[in-house]
Order: sequence, then C-alpha cells, then structure tokens
Amino acid sequence: MTSPAADRARYDRATAHLDAPLAVVDLDAFDANAADLVRRAGGKPVRVASKSVRCRALLERVLAQPGFAGIMSYTLAESVWLAQSGFEDVLLAYPSTDRAGFAELAGDPKLAAAVTVMVDDPAQLELIDRARDGGREEIRVCLELDTALSLFGGRVRVGARRSPLRDPAGLAELARVVQRRDGFRVVGLMAYEGHVAGVGDDLVGRPLRSRAIRLMQGAARRELAARRAEVVRAVRAVVPELEFVNGGGTGSVQETAAEEAVTEVAAGSGLYLPRLFDNYTSFRGRPAALFAQPVVRRPGVGVVTVLGGGYPASGAAGADRLPVPYLPQGLRYDPQEGAGEVQTPLLGSPADDLLIGDRVWFRHAKAGELCERFAELHLVEGDRVTATVPTYRGEGRTFL
Repeated sequence: MTSPAADRARYDRATAHLDAPLAVVDLDAFDANAADLVRRAGGKPVRVASKSVRCRALLERVLAQPGFAGIMSYTLAESVWLAQSGFEDVLLAYPSTDRAGFAELAGDPKLAAAVTVMVDDPAQLELIDRARDGGREEIRVCLELDTALSLFGGRVRVGARRSPLRDPAGLAELARVVQRRDGFRVVGLMAYEGHVAGVGDDLVGRPLRSRAIRLMQGAARRELAARRAEVVRAVRAVVPELEFVNGGGTGSVQETAAEEAVTEVAAGSGLYLPRLFDNYTSFRGRPAALFAQPVVRRPGVGVVTVLGGGYPASGAAGADRLPVPYLPQGLRYDPQEGAGEVQTPLLGSPADDLLIGDRVWFRHAKAGELCERFAELHLVEGDRVTATVPTYRGEGRTFL
C-alpha cells in the first residue's frame, strides 16, 4: 500500500502525456483486489460480474487468474457478444425479452452451450419459444430465488425486488415446468443477497445506523442460509445434475462461500473498488479505477473548477451516488452546484495549490458505470501506462 500523495504523483506521471478527462485502472490494485476475492471465497470459484468491469481486456485478465471461473452478464446481447468473443461460460443474471438474441441463441450450438439464461416465470419460457425463429438448440436455464428478508408477516421487506420465487416448493415446481418443456434444461440456481453484499455496514459518523445494518444483515444471512439450503435440496430432487448454485457479491463473498449449498460466488465491484464499497467491516480493498478531470478555472481563493465530472451512479438518488474527489485529498463539492454536467467547482485548501491543467482524480460511486463515460481505460503499472484498452462503449457496445 502507498500513500494517497504517492499514488497521485504516480498517476500524474503515468498520464502526463495524455489529455484529461481520462480514466485509469491501477493494475497492481486490481490484481490485489482479485487475489483478496479469491482468498475470501475459500476455495470456491468466483464468477465475475461483467457489469462491474465492462472491459473485455480486464475480464480476460481476471479470468486468467486462479480462482476465477465464468462470467455473470447483464443483458442477453452482451452475453451473446461475449460468447462470440470466446468466453465459454456466461450466466445472464437477469431475465430478458430480447427476441433477436434468443433467436440467435437457439440457432447456434456454440452460443447455446456457452450461455445460460435466467428464468423465474413460465411466461419467460413462452417468450423464448416464440422468439426461436426455427432454432432448435436446447436453452440452458438458471432459476432465481428471491433473497429478500421478510419480517412481521411480510409487512416489512428488506432487499431488492427481483424474483417472485421465495420458497422450496415454488422453485421446485418451476424446475419441473422447465424440465418437462422441450428445448430447455435447468442447469443452475442463483440467489443474490444484495441487501447484504451491496450495503456497507460501517458508515462514517453514523454508528447507530451502522449497528442497525449489521444486525439486519446478520438476521438476513441466517434466514437466507437456511432457506437457500432447503431450496437447493428441493431443486436437486427435480434436477439431480444441477451444475451450480450461485450466490453472494463483493460484500458477502466469505459468508456466502461458507454455505455448503453454494457452489460458486459472484463478484465484480471489488475489482475496481468504487466509493460505495468503502464502508464494510468484512474487507478492505484498494481503489483501482479512477478518472481525472482537468482544472480549467481558478474562480477565487480555495476554489478550482474542473471540466465535467457529473457522473451520478444508478440507484436511489442521493449524495452517495456522486463521484468523490479523491486526489488531492481535501476537496469537496460546492453544495450549490454539486457535480456538474460541463463544469464542477471544487472547494478546499488544496485548490490553492492546483494550476490550470492540473488533474483532480475522482472515484466513481459504482464500478462498471464509469466505463459508460469513457471509450478507453489506461492501464497503469507503477508510474507508467503499459496499455490502453477499450471499454464496452469504446467498442461501440452500449448494452444498457
């Protein structure tokens, strides 16, 4: 680990020949974060969440490391593209209504063998069959379990609204429906506990809320572990040859991997370590993905203005969805302007040491969404850019 000041100096030296705005990935930090995910997984394979990476070169890099296996994709078009690019195990994490994509999948044996689609409703099977356009390849299917914590007889729900399937009987019945239907085969089960994996439990300056989150997450983990084991037993009674049971995310890798019923865990954000993953008691990583905005104005004492920077993340709107000025340390947004579409004023004493053309380095709130703002990532090793690789957007791919 190096100091923030030393990191800033490295990044400035490495990119001195480039014009900002620009985005970098620190490969030393990226690889260290990857190794930590593998360590936390305790011997179970880690499936990489592509939405948190959105760069084929970095997907290839992480999958070349021991302990990683397979991709968790986010749209069918992306899944097909990745499979056509040579990735052999792609799990689509969300249901799709992409009829052209299903026709392509059903008509190509190589694609059909590489891609697994998500299903939680028989109506999705109907849509796939209507989209086949003569294609007869067997479609690999993963069933999704709703992981939300339900309290007080269902009056309180904690967790994302995903699958409608919560209990062993419901999952087993859908498995039977799929298995009885020509052209489909159940190969996996997924249960993503976002309210545990994606919610920090060590909020700065908020000890009571942090404790409440830890209590909630402890209860959610215990409830889900018991229910997930029951669901897996029920589905295996219908599909004894089930290939995988996927769970977890960056924030819950070690807890989920410890469950006997789980065969693999998913993670992606932990590779880049965006700001939303700073506040966890269970792990610490190194910021690996950054973007730099150039100083273009000095409006007064203690103020500089950088070009652009208004890159909010998805989710419920709030200050935690904004990028954070990272280097030099001590800068903050002007509350009247925030992160701007074309210009962003930054306040703080470090502003007085910044000159026109200097860089301010930011961290995005989320991981892969940074790549929707940049066509390429400059890969930094030490104080040099050793490669420049395209993001999905740089390859002309804008899936969502």
